[in-house]
Amino acid sequence: MMDYDKIISEKCRELKPSGIRKFFDIAATMEGVISLGVGEPDFQTPWAIRRAAIAALEKGKTVYTANAGLIELRRSVCNYIKRKINVEYEPSKELIITVGGSEAIDLGIRALVNPGDEVLIVEPCFVCYAPIVSLTGGVPVTIETKAENGFKLTAEELKAKITDKTKLLILPFPNNPTGAIMTRAELEPIAEVLRGTNIMVLSDEIYSELTYDGRHVSITELDGMKERTLLVNGFSKAFAMTGWRLGYLAGPEPIVKQMLKIHQYAIMCSPTVSQYAAVEAMSSCDGEVAKMVNEYNIRRRWLVNALNDIGLTCFEPKGAFYVFPSIKSTGLSSQEFCEQLLYKHNVAVVPGDAFGECGEGHIRISYAYSLKHLMEAVERISEFLDELKGRSE
Repeated sequence: MMDYDKIISEKCRELKPSGIRKFFDIAATMEGVISLGVGEPDFQTPWAIRRAAIAALEKGKTVYTANAGLIELRRSVCNYIKRKINVEYEPSKELIITVGGSEAIDLGIRALVNPGDEVLIVEPCFVCYAPIVSLTGGVPVTIETKAENGFKLTAEELKAKITDKTKLLILPFPNNPTGAIMTRAELEPIAEVLRGTNIMVLSDEIYSELTYDGRHVSITELDGMKERTLLVNGFSKAFAMTGWRLGYLAGPEPIVKQMLKIHQYAIMCSPTVSQYAAVEAMSSCDGEVAKMVNEYNIRRRWLVNALNDIGLTCFEPKGAFYVFPSIKSTGLSSQEFCEQLLYKHNVAVVPGDAFGECGEGHIRISYAYSLKHLMEAVERISEFLDELKGRSE
């Protein structure tokens, strides 16, 4: 008999499954569940993008591309970045087309982190950063943000966590799960702390287009920061292209050159048909994106008000498509709240502690779903809260 416990990597065995998927997977086995757990846009990929993919298939464009991606797409992405945040990248040297933003994050961490290096991770945050750091032998170091600060990183909090082992800061704004953003004025003190150090920044900006209070600002725009930042973005959220698995990473040539080696060995290249479709996304879909963002904004405003009205204090998110209301008034842990809400009222949301310990006392609700679904879900959550009040009286 094989002893698989001795065969499987210790680091892999120690990893916890994604807390986001847990309740989604349970909900998939139940009937009548309103699932608001996964960040999956409910819009179809714009027709122009689908049409470009069909055309690529019809023309037989299904072979490998260059490892870094179609040069046509890399040029389009660099032009897009220049147009959006006024930062210039060289398409043949400073950019890689990746399999979603997730691969870009993995590449960035693996190319930089040696065993024992410390990686600062701003929490609450997307679930993949710390596990990837741990797999590389790095040490995840949490920087907890707070609701009273709008879940923003402050220069003081950053300084307090920096040591001589600090290699990388992961900056996830607009933020999943809180919806927090960082303005230019708020990013500048962060940049000032980092200038003159050898600390790199991995800026995960996958929700950059979903910003509701002015234009998204990237830390790469600030003086001296492009040379010390890996910019991660992609097509999944803004263009409703989750299943197309396409993202990109831009950064300094010496680092991108090393990341490309990992990408060559692990991936070869991103999906070819998706790349041809993405060229169209970059050039002709601003109007479609604007329509989707406007609809998300309507849902955002309605949902924040509705949750506050039923007694769940809800921070106003300025980006992404999530709200992160406090459930501390119920006396339940975030896991208990989500389990009872799912099994008793058929609504699936994600417990806040899935995004780091400082997320405890909150739940994440995605509004990448129709108003009809959101309204029905809030009604069920309200009934659940009334039941909890009844039990305590």
